[in-house]
Amino acid sequence: MNTITVSTLNEQIKGLLESTFVQVYVEGELSRITHHNSGHIYFTLKDSGSSISGVMFRGNASKLKFRLEEGLKVVVSGGITLYKPRGSYQINAFNIEPAGQGALALAFEQLKAKLSAQGYFAPEIKKVMPSYPKNIALVTSATGAALQDMQRVAAQRYPLARLYVYDTVVQGEHAAPSIVNALQAADTQNFDVIVVGRGGGSIEDLWGFNEEIVADAIFNAKTPIVSAVGHEIDWLISDFVADLRAPTPSAAMEMILPDQNELLQTLDVLTEQMQGSVEQKLYHARETLKHYRSAYEQNSIEQRIKNRLQEIGQLKERFSMSVSYVLEGKERQILPLSENINRTFSSALMQKQNTLVTLREAMQSQNPRKRSKKGYAQITQNNQLVDVNSLDVDEVVEILSDKKRIRARVEDVTTL
Repeated sequence: MNTITVSTLNEQIKGLLESTFVQVYVEGELSRITHHNSGHIYFTLKDSGSSISGVMFRGNASKLKFRLEEGLKVVVSGGITLYKPRGSYQINAFNIEPAGQGALALAFEQLKAKLSAQGYFAPEIKKVMPSYPKNIALVTSATGAALQDMQRVAAQRYPLARLYVYDTVVQGEHAAPSIVNALQAADTQNFDVIVVGRGGGSIEDLWGFNEEIVADAIFNAKTPIVSAVGHEIDWLISDFVADLRAPTPSAAMEMILPDQNELLQTLDVLTEQMQGSVEQKLYHARETLKHYRSAYEQNSIEQRIKNRLQEIGQLKERFSMSVSYVLEGKERQILPLSENINRTFSSALMQKQNTLVTLREAMQSQNPRKRSKKGYAQITQNNQLVDVNSLDVDEVVEILSDKKRIRARVEDVTTL
């Protein structure tokens, strides 16, 4: 009997397996996934009845577009090999594809879910696009048709905008690092907007804009960023992370730049509104000035004097009317009084005249000159008649008759 060592047996089995199962395609469910520090990935592939160990070495693992997850159904292509130290066989995976869908589609959904959970897509963190951007950075290929489209639209729509091109690789395995470098360089130059764009293509052609490092660069940028990649139906990770998503590069320029024709029309409208506003303000100012002038004239010293003179004239007129009214009333009252006075005065005058006539006749009758009786004369003293009974001795008197005046002295007084 020939005996062999364990190592020899495992080596024979290893040779047999690797030569017999050079390329196999095995479908199963992933479990017990381990991402080793060396870059290798260890996993178990199983179905409802059995399982097999698997390994994907670093070289092949670096080419995976999606992340291996527990419970994910996949199709593993590779060869069967034996791990001699333990005598266990396994699949050496050359490539792994998701069962039922493409690897890129799965990678897209995985990264989308991850970034969404981290808040990369939150609307509240989106930066606002400036209304009139002056300096715009274009992160794109300097030889691509997308650049020409953006330049053409910008020249037609808003010639005042200055465009600065940051040439970058937009396709292939070097696209993502190149895009990140261009983005970071543009973000330091204080541009108003950065547009990241390229034309259409397959998902493989556009994949650079689905890389996580590009998403990080867009998310961390201080400048507002527009993602304008592919056609309208293409949605990329950069579209979700950017502050604004444009369906095409040319549409991006239409979205961020104002239309000069609309601006000119707006200027015409604003000019008319301004003219109308100015005319209205001037009208109100003139009316206000008239009001102030009228108020000033009404309250000026001259106007006050005029008003006072008018008031005085009105008072005079009212006073005259009042006086006239009073006088008319008094005249109406005086007229009967005057008539009464005249009648009374006439009556009294007549009485006095009669009395005067009587007195005159009496006086004339007492005039010595008119007396014809002998032995009668008037005795006066200081031109006044005196009573004979009042005379004393030595008083001087005058004796008047109708023809003579005799001056005499009383010699003796005898009482009879």
